[in-house]
Amino acid sequence: MELVILSGLSGAGKSTGVKVLEDIGFFCVDNMPASLVKTFVELCKQNERVNKVALVIDARGSDFFDTLGEALKYLKSEKIGCRILFFEATDDVLEHRFKETRRIHPLMSEGVSMREAIAKERELLAPLRRRADIIIDSTQFKTSQLRERMTTMFLGSSGKGMKVHVMSFGFKNGLPTDADIVMDVRYLPNPYYVDELRPLTGLDKPIVDYVMDKPETKEFIKRFKSLLEYIVPLNCKEGKSSLMIAVGCTGGQHRSVALTEEFGRYIRELGYDVTTGHRDIRKS
Repeated sequence: MELVILSGLSGAGKSTGVKVLEDIGFFCVDNMPASLVKTFVELCKQNERVNKVALVIDARGSDFFDTLGEALKYLKSEKIGCRILFFEATDDVLEHRFKETRRIHPLMSEGVSMREAIAKERELLAPLRRRADIIIDSTQFKTSQLRERMTTMFLGSSGKGMKVHVMSFGFKNGLPTDADIVMDVRYLPNPYYVDELRPLTGLDKPIVDYVMDKPETKEFIKRFKSLLEYIVPLNCKEGKSSLMIAVGCTGGQHRSVALTEEFGRYIRELGYDVTTGHRDIRKS
């Protein structure tokens, strides 16, 4: 089991960090009481599919300071690899973030100012900070930059944790509302007007051969692949966890289907986790 404990100052980026880990396959639990870590890990051991776990444990837990040390000793005795990520930022940045989101610091109470709450939390967490394997100072990070840092940390320098879904559709059935990128291929030669090809779909070899053999299609594929090679990494760098690319022809049965499969294979070759789907393939 790979176990990551996220802790640190409130407002320093723990929520963003746990979202990144969730996107790349970790089973995540926010605000886990330290006293329940042993029980939770024992339950995870009984499920073979749960092999990557991330727990957010911080000053919100009332038993944090009394029981976290015992939990870490248990993990060490069980030889469970555990990394502690500690998030922090300057007082000015933390105060600005709380004011911007209109949230209340968890240690604020009547008569305690925001600055005093931040200082108190920093002091309380100092022992854990000294035990941290990785300290992330998010002072200068935008959310997208923090996501990129976390993704690179866990997936390597390629940072290709973004999931890409390429989907075919027919314009006559409406645009897909959840698409990030829409490409119209209705100007390419249409096999619908060939009687023996009309009942087939873009998953059938005769349709693939017909569509791909046309010089217009070859030139389009070359140019669109070049565009994909440029824009897909930019979307990943921006911190997106998923990207939807929609390819549309008139009915969503022939051209868009064949090209969706072609572009799905290409993006997979670029190193991304890709799925393909065909919304309207059976509607014609």
